[in-house]
Amino acid sequence: MKIFIPKTEHGIIKFSWKKSIWLYAMTLPIVLIDFSSINKFDIILNICLLVLTVGIGHSVGLHRGIIHKSYKTSKTFTNISLYLFILTGLGSPLSWLRQHYYRDYWQNRKDCPRYFQYKHSLFTDYIWNLHLTYIPVNESRYNIPLKDINDSTIKWLNKTWIIHYILFMAILYLVFGFNSMLFATCFRTSLIILGHWYIGYASHKYGYSRYKIVDADESGYNDVILGLLSFGEGFHNNHHSYPTSAKFSSRWYEIDFGWMIACCLMKLKVIKNVNLQEGHLKKTARAYNTTKWKLPKFFNYENTNNTLH
Repeated sequence: MKIFIPKTEHGIIKFSWKKSIWLYAMTLPIVLIDFSSINKFDIILNICLLVLTVGIGHSVGLHRGIIHKSYKTSKTFTNISLYLFILTGLGSPLSWLRQHYYRDYWQNRKDCPRYFQYKHSLFTDYIWNLHLTYIPVNESRYNIPLKDINDSTIKWLNKTWIIHYILFMAILYLVFGFNSMLFATCFRTSLIILGHWYIGYASHKYGYSRYKIVDADESGYNDVILGLLSFGEGFHNNHHSYPTSAKFSSRWYEIDFGWMIACCLMKLKVIKNVNLQEGHLKKTARAYNTTKWKLPKFFNYENTNNTLH
């Protein structure tokens, strides 16, 4: 079957062998896991690794801290969070940094290329998001901070992240054995890669939103379940509306574990000058008069009569 690859004059979109090979190098070994031998220790270890790598490394460290600069912290904590990020198995922090800026730039415009839109099926997004890569013609238009691109730790981990991950696998194998190692690496990383991809897709397609981003292709949606499972990353409309806020949740029923981690780090004085939503609403965000809902077609419901304040 021939894969349809979208085109844009603003860059090259091509098949990425690195992304594809890594994806299946993580997912396929899951068949070798003896799940009947998984014990409480394996589950506790995985939960701890998820909190450290996804919660601190990805959500609080890379996403809220380095990319959106929603707080200030020391170089030491930044480096620790970067290292924890690569142990997610999501890849290079520099690659993620760049792709995030590319995506944010285009989704906040009306002329967003098809590759960065979400007007396609789940299967198409699986192919595009997890197997293709975007290389811009002119990277300067995305205003990626040179401080981040030239950061010595980010550049070093960009070149060596896979070595660190394989060493991590070797250590787990030597200490806990083959089955526990696969469960704590291949199984966990597969959940992270596929979970991050699905949450990114679903939170741009369905859920509820309180704001519309004017003159933007995407405003995002919130989902209380996906937000709960993803350290707050599933509250995408909140995040699109308050991109520089370290707090992604806006209501009591939106449980943002990433924000809870940030609060703990504030108490420990690891991070400071933390941005909240108050006073940081995006200039182009306009509130609906009532919450807007969009559900999958089989629910046959979408309220489209919302007006903007």
